Amino acid sequence: MFGIIIISLKKTPLAHVHEQLGAKMVAFNSWHLPVYYTNVMDEHTATREKAGLFDVCHMGEFIIQGPDSISFLQKLIVSNLNKIYPGQAMYSLMCYENGTTVDDIFVYQLKENEFMLVVNAGNIDKDFNWIKSHADKFNVEISNISEKTGKLDLQGPLAEKILKKLTTAELPKRFHFIEADIIGIKTLVSRTGYTAEDGFELYFSSKEAEKMWNSLMEVGNDQGLKPIGLGARDTLRIEACYPLYSHEISEKITPIESGLDWAVNPEKDFISKSILEKQIKYGTEKILVAFEMIDRGIPRANYEVFVHDKNIGYVTSGTFSPTFRKPLGMALIKKEHSQIGNKITIKIRDKFYNAVIVKKPFYKYKGGK
Repeated sequence: MFGIIIISLKKTPLAHVHEQLGAKMVAFNSWHLPVYYTNVMDEHTATREKAGLFDVCHMGEFIIQGPDSISFLQKLIVSNLNKIYPGQAMYSLMCYENGTTVDDIFVYQLKENEFMLVVNAGNIDKDFNWIKSHADKFNVEISNISEKTGKLDLQGPLAEKILKKLTTAELPKRFHFIEADIIGIKTLVSRTGYTAEDGFELYFSSKEAEKMWNSLMEVGNDQGLKPIGLGARDTLRIEACYPLYSHEISEKITPIESGLDWAVNPEKDFISKSILEKQIKYGTEKILVAFEMIDRGIPRANYEVFVHDKNIGYVTSGTFSPTFRKPLGMALIKKEHSQIGNKITIKIRDKFYNAVIVKKPFYKYKGGK
């Protein structure tokens, strides 16, 4: 007899709040999360024009501290930690020996020898184990604080105005953070995000998640603040050409192939340096491009890409853009076909639809400071 395996989905501290708001809930990386509350178009537009609030309590957070924390992280990540200082954040990646991607992360320097790493929800256990496996020769302490850390993203042109209603602290400039009191809650306030709009990522005790959510929604109501689900989170980041793990970056794709060579500093030593250094110097066979559809068809991840009858790659992410009112996406294709203006075809349900390669990104960062 074969039994039925029931997989229990993880829930953020705000799952019941989303359900009360009537959100459409879906399974995402083993989590029970809202995909939309009203519809993707409205939520996307609200974030672009006013402000949106995202529950991202499912993301992972690690603390790395100790005398060797800087040298340890320098070995793990492809970027140069010497570029930041306490109170500053940096986007980076961790790579396997063969150059492919363990994960993309944000690094926050809390103190001289103390850092917080923010990792993707689906990679928490994998990342933590991989990091620990390289720590033997370093005097560091590594802790996983994901379960006790809450995270909300307040994004959009009115985000600063809304947040100022809850704190008297001087808010940080882009890629910087402060520790502030928000309605009596100790909060790390980071001016970063995943939308290409101005905004803040807020970290605090997960026990305070509902209080923080309700307070932000209340003071943001007259500014048009809306709760935003995974659907709009995806369309917003696709328009900005921001990568998503298992799509634009993965254990099969290197940062150079993904067009993230700007994040790689070959002047210092790190895992996979020799591989990525060669790819920067000599190029790669595949490269990530952006494209817009010419014909009426919506591209989705893993759809095949062709030039004439020749398969040259696949779509990594695709959508109908609420901002530009057209279908568009990103694809990993053979480099010889990657020139801007080149025509390609996307295979959608056994039919071929014309598209054209365009410059990345579709939507540039509109925030200030």
